[in-house]
Amino acid sequence: MTDAITSEREKRWAASSSVLAAIGLTTFKILVGIATGSLGILAEAAHSGLDLIAALMTWFAVQISGKPADTVHPYGHGKVENLSALFETVLLLITCVWIIYGAIHRLQAHTIEIEVTAWSFAVMATSIIVDFSRSRMLYRVARRYNSQALEADALHFSTDIWSSSVVIVGLISVKVSEWVPAWGFLRYSDAVAAIVVAVIVVHVSIKLGLRTIQALLDAAPAGVDRQIVSAVEALPGVTDCHNVRVRYSGPRAFVDVHVLVDGGQTLRQAHELTEQIEHAIQTVLPEADVTVHPEPRTEPGGAA
Repeated sequence: MTDAITSEREKRWAASSSVLAAIGLTTFKILVGIATGSLGILAEAAHSGLDLIAALMTWFAVQISGKPADTVHPYGHGKVENLSALFETVLLLITCVWIIYGAIHRLQAHTIEIEVTAWSFAVMATSIIVDFSRSRMLYRVARRYNSQALEADALHFSTDIWSSSVVIVGLISVKVSEWVPAWGFLRYSDAVAAIVVAVIVVHVSIKLGLRTIQALLDAAPAGVDRQIVSAVEALPGVTDCHNVRVRYSGPRAFVDVHVLVDGGQTLRQAHELTEQIEHAIQTVLPEADVTVHPEPRTEPGGAA
């Protein structure tokens, strides 16, 4: 119980800090974008605004997913995290489409409107530092507690690192093109870089989205059923392990198994054996909720 409370507290803290970081970055970018008239930074402010929405979704999802199971949701509320991750993935894909559209428009129009000031570099550098620290923290917590919602939020901040870097490349390129007229083509390097980054993010987003959809459809992780069968059948007293079913509700796994055991043993012995089976399965899937259905094996000659 203590571990569960600690995990929920750490997940909520990670989600809350993500919201605060998104609010700070969005506000900073809006102020600098308006002050400098830089369309690139204002576009980044809009991008951070999407991240703020995603961070708020993650925060709400983590709050709800931590609620205990009840009569309406006997498997808990963990699916809320999977649903949140799917929405965040959709937001990422929308952001990438927007970036690609804007970049292509710039290349076709042969115009670029990025004003190079000290504040422009300051806000982008601050954005990269904050995004890097937040994404690392979110990825660490997401992997520790198998949270797809936090992983999707971390992906949002990782995307911001690349997009902010693209804006910096654009700022430098504009300055260089002003100093060296022969290198005027450098004005468009940020648009090309933006397309490359967006394509990479689309690839990562689709992979995360497919994993999220699989979780929502109760797809079992590949190969985990064989691992469970091997672990259970290695126990003395278990003849066969079959009808293995695994589903996830958020970060927690739920496992149902049927086992053939000695039908002549006492109820206490059968109970002790099922506890050993639960422990063996939890070595494969830590903290899994396990249900064991023991069946008496048929002895040679037909006796049970």
